Amino acid sequence: MGERTVVADVADELARRVAFGQYAPGELMPSVRQVADEFNMNRATAQLILGRLESYGFVDAHRGKGFTIRDVRTQGGVEVYRRLFRLSMPMPEIALEMFGNIVDEERAIVLDTLLDYTEADRRIDSAVLKADIDALEIIARSKNPDPRRMLTIELALLRRLQTALGQTMRRSVLNSLGDMVLEVPEAVEAFFAASPDLHVLVWRALVAVWESDGGPSAAQLALFEDLFGMYHQKVMARFVELVGVAETFDGTAEGISHAATA
Repeated sequence: MGERTVVADVADELARRVAFGQYAPGELMPSVRQVADEFNMNRATAQLILGRLESYGFVDAHRGKGFTIRDVRTQGGVEVYRRLFRLSMPMPEIALEMFGNIVDEERAIVLDTLLDYTEADRRIDSAVLKADIDALEIIARSKNPDPRRMLTIELALLRRLQTALGQTMRRSVLNSLGDMVLEVPEAVEAFFAASPDLHVLVWRALVAVWESDGGPSAAQLALFEDLFGMYHQKVMARFVELVGVAETFDGTAEGISHAATA
């Protein structure tokens, strides 16, 4: 095993201990010597690991004192949350709670983006969108569709729309959420709880609406929003299956709460 892998693995283990309460906020982290002794490594490597934890935002360095533990659950930013989500996979209940938050944010951003573009002047050549959708369909119809590649294409499509709409902040948040999901195979797979072909059909239907002279009716928009909500319930239910949380989960907010505390 190379030193770089050792550094990453040990840093993740220490980050997990910080994130889930083994080390309390405000306390001192184990010293360089203690880390070196526990993981059977030299002190230079242990120092590098603690420095990496500082760069992650999990500890603060104090000259002559060592590293103190941050309250990452309440003070952490997007990058901290991203790392916490990846590290939470061995703890299904926590992973479910965090994934539920990601899905809620993603749902609001994606739905708003699609509806805003539907109501705005079209600013993207539909041929460009269709080329991306064609690429999506090729993967969807392959023998073993790659959900990660499909999700990457869908995120790129959404970024195109947000760029055209001038939604720079919304695009930044979507990028962060996308990175969180793409790092966790269970999360990526959950986003394809429905058939990959269905993703292609939805995008083609949206382009057809955008190319039409008359936009969708109020009833059609309401139906789209309802279907979008049902899809995300399926995403949550599939994630529950993949990480092995309580079987009583039903896809609702109450179900998330019940599963996370069961």
